[in-house]
Amino acid sequence: MNDTLQTAHTDGADPAKRRQILHGAREVFLAKGYDGASMDGIAKAAGVSKGTLYVYFQNKECLFEALIVEQKRTLAENLFETAGDSTDFRAHLVRIAGRYLDYMAAPEHIASIRMVIGAMERFPAFGRAFYAAGPQTGIDKLAAIFRTAVAAGRLREDCDVEVAAGHFMDLCASGTLKRLLFHVETAPGPARIAETAEIAVDVFLRAYGR
Repeated sequence: MNDTLQTAHTDGADPAKRRQILHGAREVFLAKGYDGASMDGIAKAAGVSKGTLYVYFQNKECLFEALIVEQKRTLAENLFETAGDSTDFRAHLVRIAGRYLDYMAAPEHIASIRMVIGAMERFPAFGRAFYAAGPQTGIDKLAAIFRTAVAAGRLREDCDVEVAAGHFMDLCASGTLKRLLFHVETAPGPARIAETAEIAVDVFLRAYGR
């Protein structure tokens, strides 16, 4: 398979129909995993004919990658928004950290990570697509926030904003993601998420704040 998967030509296709298909595919992939999912099952779950399914996606690999990219990119863009209360930078970071942790710890997100990890040994393009659409997009969004903060004197002048963005995300995860991936614990509640977000931001600002 090519490193970069190609979806079917869909010029003039109905965006709502495409979303309908992706919604059905998401249910099937989460329930059965990549190997257990079939185009027949996805068509049934999406409420479309198999012929319609192939108009939008030429095979299961293309459909899976499209689902990965669309979900991760949309979430990353929304989680790491650039607007915020410029008078309270710490509070803004805490809100971002809390949203990030809440999403990262969601059972469906953990299931999607396991699914991608299970499939990418045979399909490395899945892993690259997942990273580019999710973590890399998040780093890019955070770097933009931090670049503005450096100019405003809230972060150190010598701050490498891309490196700092990666550190921020790792501090937020702070072991929680690994424990969830390996079934060591269940998803943390709101109080635990809020506490972890506060700690992550405090550690981050000790390293990078002015």
